[in-house]
Amino acid sequence: MNYQEASERLEKILAELEEGKKSVDELSELVKEAADLVKFCKNKLKTTEEEVQKAFEEA
Repeated sequence: MNYQEASERLEKILAELEEGKKSVDELSELVKEAADLVKFCKNKLKTTEEEVQKAFEEA
């Protein structure tokens, strides 16, 4: 999965949560998935920032 796919999935999860039609069990699973996706995105952004910094330092 890449950043764009994770971001799009997070948007879909948010839409599902806003509908309010999920059971408690489904909500729990969606929240867990969203948390994992947020963690993935944060790590990707951090890695990208470090790579950009390194590239500028080497230039």
